[in-house]
Amino acid sequence: MAHTQGAIRGYFHVGCAFHKFLPIPHSFLLMPLMPMATPPLFNRFALTLSVVLLLMGCTTSSTPPPQETRWVGTWTTSVQLTEPRNLPPAPGLANNTLRQVVRVSQGGERLQVRFSNMFGDAPVALDAAHLAVSQGDGVIDPATDQPLTFDGASGVTIAPGEEVTADPIDFALSPRTDVAITIKFGEMSADIITGHPGSRTTSYIVEGNAVTAPAMPDAARTDHWYIITGIDLVDDNALAVVTIGDSITDGRGSGTNQQNRWPDVLSERLLANEGTEHVAVLNAGIGGNCVLRPCLGPAAVDRFERDVLNQNGVRWLIVLEGVNDIGGSHPDSSAVVAQRLIDAYAQMVEDAHAHDILVYGATIMPFGGSFYDSPEHEAARETVNTWIRTGGVFDAVIDLDAATRDPENPTMLLPAGDTGDHLHPNETGHRMMAEAIDLTLFLR
Repeated sequence: MAHTQGAIRGYFHVGCAFHKFLPIPHSFLLMPLMPMATPPLFNRFALTLSVVLLLMGCTTSSTPPPQETRWVGTWTTSVQLTEPRNLPPAPGLANNTLRQVVRVSQGGERLQVRFSNMFGDAPVALDAAHLAVSQGDGVIDPATDQPLTFDGASGVTIAPGEEVTADPIDFALSPRTDVAITIKFGEMSADIITGHPGSRTTSYIVEGNAVTAPAMPDAARTDHWYIITGIDLVDDNALAVVTIGDSITDGRGSGTNQQNRWPDVLSERLLANEGTEHVAVLNAGIGGNCVLRPCLGPAAVDRFERDVLNQNGVRWLIVLEGVNDIGGSHPDSSAVVAQRLIDAYAQMVEDAHAHDILVYGATIMPFGGSFYDSPEHEAARETVNTWIRTGGVFDAVIDLDAATRDPENPTMLLPAGDTGDHLHPNETGHRMMAEAIDLTLFLR
């Protein structure tokens, strides 16, 4: 029997060596077995069968394994518990239809849509969900309308604290396209809802099931998003940059339905620039957000894993957050808050680097003349900005303070880019911010 096993191993290695380079039939490789001493019929059959199986293993081992599908985020929004003043208007979401419009950054041919009940206290029933190209004002292009499925089913129930991803679909999507996600809800809570209040984009609610309706002229309108959290696409070449921040990144001061937040303008610049046209931009801003503690929405340090590290295809991160921590602190504790912010940024960089993500630190913009203005708060801002510029922890610095301040009064925003509250940039200010970013930071 030892002679038989040795013969099998010997013929296997010789057969593999020749079979990799020559189209030799398996029957030929078995021929050397024929003149061997004739064992009993069972042993001869076992020997022949073993060689055949070994050769089958040889041929399959030379075939490369199938590549895993590579998903990259093309749109995202960071979710939170919706405040009472931002809840859906009548008729509400339960048993009704909601159409929401988002603008993607990259295009593709195969997509998946993500939904969240992260902050809900009851299950959310999605009876049906569709995706279509938006034509504006709640109107879709019916020729592009496609139903979404969930493990093959037309609907799904999302448990509290959970997120779900719809099955992938083939969908021809061009970069910077507005798409409509239309959901027919079943039962769900009326007042504990996961959402994103600062959508700066109009959503449409109608009674009953209107999930395939081409238009919604009688819909209740609201400038908030609910339940949706992301769209990913299949792309072997695209990479994503996440922008984590507060209301400035979320788009305060930009135009409703204009999609001209500074991350939007950055996306347009990247697409138009040779060498960076493959970069998607994922906006993880939340209005009123803080880095160190829950303000509006969860603290950035608490949502960092979900909103940055768990996004698909992320290669870069821009951090522009901390003004609410400084401005909301007691003047006597501002210096302590500044140091805690520095520590938090350093931890973000460490965690991101562990996921092969490059991190760019953006300096905190001026707020002189705003309701945050005080000598202590300004000193804290300068402390943080000096560390961002000189600390050597970030992979690069994006100096938005220098790009947006008034040269005549450096503690204040440039008047042309100021909404008037001396804290938030207007549409011109958002463009100034995006145009201050060096696109070579996003070359491969």
